[in-house]
Amino acid sequence: MRFNICLAAVAATFVAATPAVAQQASATATARGVVLSPLTLTKVSDLDFGTVAASAVAGTVAVDANSGFRTVGGGVTAVPSTPSRAQFDGLGQAGQTVQLSLVPPTGNVLVSGTNSVSVTSLSFDSAGTTRVLGAGGNFTAYVGGDFGIAANQPNGTYTALFQVTADYQ
Repeated sequence: MRFNICLAAVAATFVAATPAVAQQASATATARGVVLSPLTLTKVSDLDFGTVAASAVAGTVAVDANSGFRTVGGGVTAVPSTPSRAQFDGLGQAGQTVQLSLVPPTGNVLVSGTNSVSVTSLSFDSAGTTRVLGAGGNFTAYVGGDFGIAANQPNGTYTALFQVTADYQ
C-alpha cells in the first residue's frame, strides 16, 4: 500500500510539473508596398507676354495656355515680339495619376523696380490639373495667363516667379 501511495505521489508531482498546453492558432498575411519612379518636373519655357505699348486707357494682355496666342484689350497695343505660354515637362511612373497645382506670383503682381502690374489669372491648358501618365510616363503642362496694364503704365520689364507642382495621387 505504501508503494501505491508513493507511486500516486510521484504521479501527482509529474502532472503538477507538466505545464498545460494552451490552444494555439496562427494566420499569415502579405506585407506589401508600392515603390514609384521619382516624379520630375522641368520648366521648358517661361510665360512671356511679349512687348506691348500702354496708353492713357487701361487694358489687358493675355496668353492662351492652349495655343500660346496673345491677345490685347482696352488701350493696350501689341508690339511685334515673341509671346509664349509656359511649358513644363514631367516624367513619372506609367499608369499613375499626377495632380498639378499652380502658385501665382507673390501678391499677384509682376514688378519692374517700384512699378507693378496685376496678374489677373494664371491657368493650365485644357488638360487641366489631373494627368494620367501614359506608357512612357511623360506629360506636358502649359500655363497661360493675363494681366492688367494701368492707364499710362510706366515702361519696364515686368517679371515675377510662379510655381507649378506635380504630386502623385
